[in-house]
Amino acid sequence: MTTDPLVIFTPSGKRGHFPVGTPVLTAARQLGVDLDSVCGGRGICSKCQITPSYGEFSKHGVTVAPDALSEWNSVEERYDSIRGLKQGRRLGCQAQIRGDVVIDVPAESQVHKQVVRKRAEVREITMNPSTRLYYVEVEEPDMHDPSGDLERLVIALRRDWALPALEADLGVLRNLQKALRKGAWRVTVAVHLGDAVFSPRIVAIWPGFYEGTIYGLAVDLGSTTIAAHLCDLRSGEVVASSGIMNPQIRFGEDLMSRVSYGMMNPTGSDEMTRAVREGMNALFVQIASEAQIDRDLIMDAVFVCNPVMHHLFLGIDAYELGQAPFALATSDALSLRALELDLNLHPAARVYILPCIAGHVGADAAAVALSEAPDKSEDLVLIVDVGTNAEILLGNREKVLACSSPTGPAFEGAQISSGQRAAPGAIEHVEIDPVTKLPRFKVIGSDIWSDEDGFGDTIAQTGVTGICGSGIIEVIAEMRMAGIVDGPGLIGSADQTGSPNCFADGRTNSYLLYDGTAAGGPLITVTNTDVRQIQMAKAALYSGARLLMDKFGVDKVDRVVLAGAFGAHISPKHAMVLGMIPDAPLDKVTSAGNAAGTGARIALLNTDARREIETIVRQIHKIETAIEPRFQEHFVNASAIPNAVEPFPILNSIVKIPQINHNQGGDRGPRRRGRR
Repeated sequence: MTTDPLVIFTPSGKRGHFPVGTPVLTAARQLGVDLDSVCGGRGICSKCQITPSYGEFSKHGVTVAPDALSEWNSVEERYDSIRGLKQGRRLGCQAQIRGDVVIDVPAESQVHKQVVRKRAEVREITMNPSTRLYYVEVEEPDMHDPSGDLERLVIALRRDWALPALEADLGVLRNLQKALRKGAWRVTVAVHLGDAVFSPRIVAIWPGFYEGTIYGLAVDLGSTTIAAHLCDLRSGEVVASSGIMNPQIRFGEDLMSRVSYGMMNPTGSDEMTRAVREGMNALFVQIASEAQIDRDLIMDAVFVCNPVMHHLFLGIDAYELGQAPFALATSDALSLRALELDLNLHPAARVYILPCIAGHVGADAAAVALSEAPDKSEDLVLIVDVGTNAEILLGNREKVLACSSPTGPAFEGAQISSGQRAAPGAIEHVEIDPVTKLPRFKVIGSDIWSDEDGFGDTIAQTGVTGICGSGIIEVIAEMRMAGIVDGPGLIGSADQTGSPNCFADGRTNSYLLYDGTAAGGPLITVTNTDVRQIQMAKAALYSGARLLMDKFGVDKVDRVVLAGAFGAHISPKHAMVLGMIPDAPLDKVTSAGNAAGTGARIALLNTDARREIETIVRQIHKIETAIEPRFQEHFVNASAIPNAVEPFPILNSIVKIPQINHNQGGDRGPRRRGRR
């Protein structure tokens, strides 16, 4: 057993042991980690910046000591003095490995930038924003009728717009007199119309008629990605959408790993709060730059997130969410000032956070309920928000049930041998010929299949780099339909499957998807461990859905909605072959895209919707999977592909799934468990 230090890279999840003194950049290159460098390791280009994390990481089984990397050297000192390095950053070409370490590769240091696919879905939304613009003409001051400029402005707003008595932020008072006189007593003001926490008040002022607009942000704070939609608060138009990887990934890919990091490290929760807020502000700079607007024009924001992210974003220790009964500090909606959360928006910007449903079903699930309205559905609809932690809703006009399932990061390419996040060059679609048992695929950034003319030209810039979540789902489902993988999830040998791409890999077999080694590229395979990771993830997802069906007293649903950015890229047929979702007609399995983000936009642009969702969440009944005995039973059955006991009649009428068992030399019949 090696005594060399273990190096774990996030967000890729790739790991390996390296001798003491190995530069981080060298380790990254040997593992195929996406870490940029153009200067040959001379410490000139700064493209290889990395962020080491220290403390105890129970999920990885490592404790990272403060001296896990070599000390700050003269090259880094010189670069920092000239150009500056963000706090905590190191240069990967200079920092050398001294002990076990967890290293985050920030987005700007990655060659193949993450594709955050949480786009804004087209939706008709009734406009009723909380902050609006009003033009008004104000009486000039009079020696015989002494009153303050603010008082006369408030009177004018009441007279012309029937607004209530308004207060004003200090920033408005500082600019008030100059704006009134510059505008010849005509001004435009932005007014926040008030809510349960804040009284109506003037938050900004412009001299004369302001011909521009003001903006709001709808933010989906996920455990893996943070996505934001910048909306015009006058028209409702989405003027820009952008996203970044959640920088908390370096503390743990799944939520419980982050809770554990906070428990094991005294400053862990504060570190994660600081990281997510810094990431949020970086995203706001990015989206304002894309829209070519001043961030001071962003005056309202709505956030949706799962309970753990909710607490860590607010600076609340998530300890209680890591143990029964999973108590939230608060489940109610929150109205806050952006300044309270260290967000760099307009100084008077307001922040609204949707209510959480329960301990593990958060404001993101509430936003999905607002967007997809299962409580208004005539038919029985199952809504699955697919992510690192899946939120599941089942309901109709009669009632709505909800639960969460810890699917983990496998669906997003993490913990998969050749897995990666969605980025140009990642395999996203796969087909396997049923006769030759050979694969073909598409990668992100190209519309041409790998066996078609011109494929090489379209990927000349990116190459084929790995396989992302939708790709791993499709390839394993295709392997199942082709008889390469059996029901229990075992990959057969070349003789058993008739596929020359199956090869012995230790005690099991693997399947070759792409060999780019001749040109210096990667060898992309699907291992039996990869299949197991996906089996565990999809079993958790299906078990949650099946448990809700039990509670509802039904054996089938009328339709299935796949929500979430990842859900939008899942093939319904492959998801059903894999056994991720219950049996249903394929034309009744649809994608809602980023439904949580859509719900956030609805709440941003229509304050009536905020009151609506606050009422709806109190009517949703939460099922806690952790204490339900049948959840484990469903999980065991759902570990098979597609399922050990569920018949899936609709699926079987569409595709033929071979009844094989590679543990018995290809014989038909149930697998027998041998003694250990």
